[in-house]
Amino acid sequence: MYWVTALPPCGDKSHNACLVTVDRYSKTPIFLPCHNDNTAMDTALLVWSGVISHTGLFNNIGSERDPKFTSALWTNLHRFFGTKVSVSTAYHPQTDGLAERMIQTLEDMIRGFCAHGL
Repeated sequence: MYWVTALPPCGDKSHNACLVTVDRYSKTPIFLPCHNDNTAMDTALLVWSGVISHTGLFNNIGSERDPKFTSALWTNLHRFFGTKVSVSTAYHPQTDGLAERMIQTLEDMIRGFCAHGL
């Protein structure tokens, strides 16, 4: 799970960030619109409603070192569900190349929409 932030506000709710999740088995990306100021609880609810409710629980979750993913809430949720957390190394984007590639594709698509005023 990775954040793409500082996006131009979009939609009725003025989303300005996106949570990117990629299923490592099916290679299916899931882009969840959100806000830069989402809390750990907001993020947990977003992941539950936008990812886990559709795909089921994970065995292993890879994420960046964002406080939203390393807070006590997330630690307790992972302990409760029995999932393993793999946190990426700071300033080492190669840790999860698939998600990084999806983020690059997402940013290219957003640039294209903004350039054409869509």
